[in-house]
Amino acid sequence: MKGISYITDEKNRKTAVVIDLKTFKKHEDEIEDLLDIIISESRVNEASVPYESVIKSLKKKGKL
Repeated sequence: MKGISYITDEKNRKTAVVIDLKTFKKHEDEIEDLLDIIISESRVNEASVPYESVIKSLKKKGKL
């Protein structure tokens, strides 16, 4: 994909990605999907919170 580069280690394994911000707008949907996946995978081991507790907390904070 144009505007996307990879940084590799000494064994040529991809270790990081560099996104050219000038081309960001062109690939915005794909990049947004990628970031969503990264965020969701980083939260796999987090404890879940019951829906009712979230709603109660948001109402208490005046966000609902």
